[in-house]
Amino acid sequence: MKQWMWRLLGKGSEAVVVTFCSGESELCRRMAEEVPSLVPDRRHFVATAENWAALQRELKPYRIGLAPVMLTREAHALRRAAYRLAPHKILAYNSRLERHHLRFDLPSLLFWLGVPLDRIYLRPWWWPWKKRERSVVPTGYRVVEGRACTEGRRRVAVLSPYFPFPLAHGGAVRIYNLLREMAKQFDIELFAFTDGPLDMAPVLEFCARVALVEKPRYREPRWSTLLPPEVHEFRSPAMQQAINEERRAFGFETLQVEYTQLAEYGAECGGDILVEHDVTFDLFTQMARRERTLSAAWDVFRWRRFETRALRQFAHVVVMSEKDAEMVGVPSVVIPNGVDLERFRAAPEAPGERLLFIGSFRHFPNVAAYRFFTEEVWPLLRDKFPNMSLTVVCGGDYPAYWRAFTDSPEPAADPRIRLLGFVSDVRPLYVESNLVLAPTTISAGTNVKVLEAMAMERAVISTSSGCAGLGLLHGHSVWVADSAVAFAAAVATLIHDRERREQMARAAYGVALRNFDWAAIGEKQRALLHARLTA
Repeated sequence: MKQWMWRLLGKGSEAVVVTFCSGESELCRRMAEEVPSLVPDRRHFVATAENWAALQRELKPYRIGLAPVMLTREAHALRRAAYRLAPHKILAYNSRLERHHLRFDLPSLLFWLGVPLDRIYLRPWWWPWKKRERSVVPTGYRVVEGRACTEGRRRVAVLSPYFPFPLAHGGAVRIYNLLREMAKQFDIELFAFTDGPLDMAPVLEFCARVALVEKPRYREPRWSTLLPPEVHEFRSPAMQQAINEERRAFGFETLQVEYTQLAEYGAECGGDILVEHDVTFDLFTQMARRERTLSAAWDVFRWRRFETRALRQFAHVVVMSEKDAEMVGVPSVVIPNGVDLERFRAAPEAPGERLLFIGSFRHFPNVAAYRFFTEEVWPLLRDKFPNMSLTVVCGGDYPAYWRAFTDSPEPAADPRIRLLGFVSDVRPLYVESNLVLAPTTISAGTNVKVLEAMAMERAVISTSSGCAGLGLLHGHSVWVADSAVAFAAAVATLIHDRERREQMARAAYGVALRNFDWAAIGEKQRALLHARLTA
């Protein structure tokens, strides 16, 4: 019967695959290369703007069994043709090269609107119909014993959203070093969320106990709750149970909460110490100014509401700089980020034109910084400096974070840009570099990687936000440039003037030596704990 019907319509029984190149050429090329591996037993055609008129005549004897198309925000004649010829056979690709069979349902509409594939089936908790995916909140916790406690010492606890080793990003560097400094006078218990295997030995050298809780898998639309989604991602009855039971078992007297998204745990325990690694509503306010979307405005409202309430519930609030202290609106103490001056030591600079940017892509401002430099600054430098190269330390699993924060599958390839994942020791990268970049367009808190560059005596070119709160002076200890043209001019100027960049590097090292040694910062951290315990 089917064969008779197809003959009646003038079509053969063979179903072919026609890939419609209805978007950016490189993405369409990769789509067209992938499709034959998905349907290896069919005949394949590729429709482009150039061959479509002739291809229509060639396709007349065939019926279309599958029509892959590239979705973009712009209208495209080939996409309209695919919808007309095979409305029920559309295999849609987005700019991340994710694919989804379009149907007349809500997931397909969300995919068509640009929602990432792993989120099109998410529904809020109040959704009245059956949901395909639900959040998973693990139960239970495990305790690992570390170094022996010292009789007579007071006991404190620290709560972190991740285990602070390896030192893959600035937050881990801070928590790790201050745990080590606290342990000089206190017995420490660390509470941490985990989502994979751990190397615990370095932390157990100065923590008496570590309580580990598996991180929840939050699976609801990010827009759907009054609380920021980052707060929901760490809501765990198991962690609250661990804190309550370990308070009795280990006997810690105060709890220091790292990061605002964990503030609910401290508030439930009476509100001891909250560490604002950055003022989060400030970060989202900066994003809203750039994007000017309803979604960005909603994020600002939620974070400002949650964060300002949380700040008032803690007896002590720690910020990274005087700038942050003015912003939080409550009494606070500045305990800045620091650098290990014993570990990060200067080495002579070799001749060259090597640039270095260190910024884990798990923190979305670093993705924005990379895009600003490579899309706006690098084109102004690339042809003028044929020997110039850029090394970027993107952190572990950086392609996944890139896809989460952008509309492309991975950073565009460039033979003179070297992308590295997790690097256990970044010191050799500083040694081989001639200039260190901090091109952040959105930032809050202070930048640990700038401090490391200062300790290694490498000149830094930064935006205003990239070096905020560090007490650096433009032209003396840092070069500040906020526009693409100014940033490119700064690179060109300093790469030609070795003496000037060495003078800046020495001046910056002096600032690091005076203000950012972890040993001195550790004294401030211990003084805060003593103040809380004697209050």
